[in-house]
Amino acid sequence: MAGQSPDDSTRLSRRELMAYTAAFGSAFVAAQGLAADTSAETPAEAPASQTAPSKRYDMKKSINLWALPHPDKMSLKECFQLCKDAGFDGVEVNYALEGELSPEVSEADIRTIGQTARKMGIEISGLCSFLFWPYSLTHHDPQRRKRGVELASKMIRAAWLLETPNLLVVPGAVYVPWLAEDPPVPHDVCDRRARDAVRQLIPEAEKAGVYLNIENIFANGFLHSPQEMNAFVDSFQSEHVRVHFDTGNIMQYHFPEHWIPMLGKRIRNTHLKEYSKRAHEFNLNAFRPLLDGTTDWPRVIASLDQIGYRGYLTFEYFNPFPHWPEALVYQTSDALDRMLGRKG
Repeated sequence: MAGQSPDDSTRLSRRELMAYTAAFGSAFVAAQGLAADTSAETPAEAPASQTAPSKRYDMKKSINLWALPHPDKMSLKECFQLCKDAGFDGVEVNYALEGELSPEVSEADIRTIGQTARKMGIEISGLCSFLFWPYSLTHHDPQRRKRGVELASKMIRAAWLLETPNLLVVPGAVYVPWLAEDPPVPHDVCDRRARDAVRQLIPEAEKAGVYLNIENIFANGFLHSPQEMNAFVDSFQSEHVRVHFDTGNIMQYHFPEHWIPMLGKRIRNTHLKEYSKRAHEFNLNAFRPLLDGTTDWPRVIASLDQIGYRGYLTFEYFNPFPHWPEALVYQTSDALDRMLGRKG
């Protein structure tokens, strides 16, 4: 009926109104007839989840070596020792064009890296590489795409030599934000090229016993929902095409605890990246040390537990501390202990 006041349960709280005003401006909000809809305040909601885990979770602690000053200040062996001393179960190593783990080193040298880590009491939780960006599997240049497949093939071999079953794969990109001058790849073209590339890699991955773990990344403009990711992974009908789930890569608009039940058993490996929705931006500098953000970690860990995940939780971070870099490593290990119920 015209002029009837809405039920109090439908009114906006002052907190909601302030949020809309901050995002859109007071004039716009007032023009929508919302400014006056604050006469009734709704009680503040209780926190959605507990602040400490109610159980001990049987998952393994890992850290990506991008969080350490390698290779500038520390060798791989020094990194392994620091991670072991800090209490990690595994480390995720990175494949580059040059250096200790790259195409320029021998297979014997790569095998030695894995052996060295295990002798020190730490596993290689997976293999990661930035090279999937400059040598994208969906690049406009067919020679770049070809080189990308060649490098991915070398990574499969390296993972086998390291005795890790996990290779993180960035399947392609519609758009690369830091290369604004590059023309975007149409989504259907990106999808077709990505599928073609993964199909080329599957036989070698299956033979090596290595999983091609497809990572979810908002910045690449591709596979932006759990439904899309599931359809992409399932289309290959191979147990060796799985998901490398990254909690931070979707946090700008989504919530990892919503993705996890939908991805389910497809999740083979996991990155923990902290993100703060208060930042309102998305770049490498937006990621934070664990617990210094807005991720609902109790729900995330519980969701992983509910799907039966017992693998590695790998902290990924791109800004090692310039002074006392070991502090970040120990801080991360301590945070993971609390998240997994090992500390109160």
